[in-house]
Amino acid sequence: MSDQLVEREIAVEQEYVDKVYLQLEASALNAAQLSKEGHERGKLGHEGGLVERDAMVFQAAKRIAQLDAAHEGLVFGRLDLTHDIDTEPRYIGRIGLRDANRDTLLIDWRAPAASVFYQATAAEPQGVIRRRVLSADRRRVVGVEDELLDPEAETDLPIIGEGALMAQLSRARDRSMHSIVATIQAEQDKAIRAPGKGVVSISGGPGTGKTVVALHRAAYLLYSDRRRYESGGVLVVGPSGVFMRYIERVLPSLGETAVALRSLGEVVDGLRATRHDEPSVADVKGSGRMAEVLRRAARQQAPGSDAEFDLFWRDDRLKLDRGTLGRVRRQLMSQGRRNRQLPRVANALLDALWRQVRGERGREQGREYFNSEVLSDQRFVEFATSWWPPLDAPTVLSWLQDAEFLRRVADGILTPEEQRLLTKSWSGADISVEDVPLIDELRYALGDVPLRTDADHDRDDTLTAIEGGIDLQELTTAADREYAPAGRSWAPPTHRIEDDGFAHVLIDEAQDLTPMQWRMVGRRGRTASWTIVGDLAQSSWPIPEESAAARAEALEGKQTHEFHLSTNYRNSAEIYEFAAAYAQRVGLDADLPDAVRRTGTPPKEVSAADLETTVREEVLAIAGQVSGTVGVVVPVARRSEVNGWLASWSELAEDARGARAAVDSSVTPSGEDRVVVLTGVDTKGLEFDGIVVVRPQEIEDESATGRATLYVVLTRATQLLTAIS
Repeated sequence: MSDQLVEREIAVEQEYVDKVYLQLEASALNAAQLSKEGHERGKLGHEGGLVERDAMVFQAAKRIAQLDAAHEGLVFGRLDLTHDIDTEPRYIGRIGLRDANRDTLLIDWRAPAASVFYQATAAEPQGVIRRRVLSADRRRVVGVEDELLDPEAETDLPIIGEGALMAQLSRARDRSMHSIVATIQAEQDKAIRAPGKGVVSISGGPGTGKTVVALHRAAYLLYSDRRRYESGGVLVVGPSGVFMRYIERVLPSLGETAVALRSLGEVVDGLRATRHDEPSVADVKGSGRMAEVLRRAARQQAPGSDAEFDLFWRDDRLKLDRGTLGRVRRQLMSQGRRNRQLPRVANALLDALWRQVRGERGREQGREYFNSEVLSDQRFVEFATSWWPPLDAPTVLSWLQDAEFLRRVADGILTPEEQRLLTKSWSGADISVEDVPLIDELRYALGDVPLRTDADHDRDDTLTAIEGGIDLQELTTAADREYAPAGRSWAPPTHRIEDDGFAHVLIDEAQDLTPMQWRMVGRRGRTASWTIVGDLAQSSWPIPEESAAARAEALEGKQTHEFHLSTNYRNSAEIYEFAAAYAQRVGLDADLPDAVRRTGTPPKEVSAADLETTVREEVLAIAGQVSGTVGVVVPVARRSEVNGWLASWSELAEDARGARAAVDSSVTPSGEDRVVVLTGVDTKGLEFDGIVVVRPQEIEDESATGRATLYVVLTRATQLLTAIS
């Protein structure tokens, strides 16, 4: 193939791409003009003008955001079809565009007309003669890769390159996941375009593209039924903040910004946790048994609150003792969640007192007079608000710091050792990722405090004070502050329970969700469609049967569509064969996909007498050979230590640049972008050009699921892998 032919074909595509970008700029100007017109409508001086302004400005802002996100790699594909289907080539891109005459310039990759770009094969070309993938650097076309799908068709189309997929697989990794929209394969495309209802379950071994396929599916759903999914919302849940930062660019690059991306520590609005508990503690907090412990806790009397009340009424001494109050509590609890009963508390207490009135003088003026008089007694008001205060979930969780309280509510459910682990874990002020589902469980056990209505604000009586009720922003009450522990840094969630639901829920690394996390996520998808991504062999939850039961409960009644991905696009064959051999050796029931490329470089195993020196040398060696990211994976107990060893990365990078200068000048001296130190669990869903695994046996020994964690670690590298024992 001559260089002249390649240059000529690139020039042809560049001419078309330039035409598309001109239209993109025209569309952006039109959107800006629409926004300007909208603001002018708001000056008309009547309500209709304000409504039109809001609608026009909102639509313009959405379109501008979509156009801005599409700039990078806007045009990436071309289809040349048999003449009986289409005489003109079809160009595929991140968004759809029409010219001034409303003729199609660019087909959105999610549109039905673009599906053949991903689904056509040499065995079933579906009318496609040539499929071309365009590589671009911003607006400049830098390369083309062709596949001839129908060699029997009469055509003089030139065929250039050796395949876009392999070129994509060889690209250096940085700290973000990128769209695969130009190289989606047929089995991936089927999962992306699966039916919108029910549950789409995407399974497959490491490197099969499960995560990025699921994200493309979210973009596809928003395109195919935008009103439903934008109004109801799309929730994407991943294992960690590191992972969420890694994937955050994918959906905007596909033109979608109306998606909530949250790690498991951020699913509950108003809470953000990044710290993980030790495995032994996490196993207890994640168990489904905690749901009953928390249900019991939500029904307990607030520690330190008044436990008895008495008064003299005419000739009778009236008393609310523990037995009477216990009966009132059970009666209220039988009617619904605790906070929802606030409007009934005063009357329930008054009922209990009125039943004790025996004398004629006490009863002569009737119940209404009795109620009015008792409610005017400040002692009764203080008792009622103390005995049944409005409560938030973090406050009730803080009660469990008291060993005696925890023993009372966990009796028969948790062992004494499990109770000790929990009490110790809650001695600090900050919450862990594993605490977030517990707080959510308590939110639902307690219920929302009823909102005050306008009528309530107009009432200035004692009954309103006792009944409680909150403005939306008043979720921490005086009662909460009284019973909350000093120094608590957790804020109660500000979101209302009824607003938790989404139209679509996407769960990545689903095999790691604990039963309590499944309960938390399940509440947000009661009426939603779902996309669930996972690989059981990579699970970090030690009791898969319990997790499977919680998952089934969360998805109850929903039809499931299963998709399995069988090709490993991430690892070189040498690296994956090494990881697969480990999985088989330690008895993991692993799904072993086929790796599609070889580099000729097998993984390296090193024994270290001086660990610090060896780590620095091996990180330097890998950084000198790859131009992308390097992950240094360590046991949890060694993370700070190894971070210290690599703190002077600038010196290492200078050495690496010198070692690699003749090969690639792109090595940067910035350790922040180049090298990252992670624990095994932190690597979930990530990938790096090179991986250095420090003390793999210690990673395996860290937890009951350490073998699965180490297997995950060994499958994170795309090019080079070194294990230091």
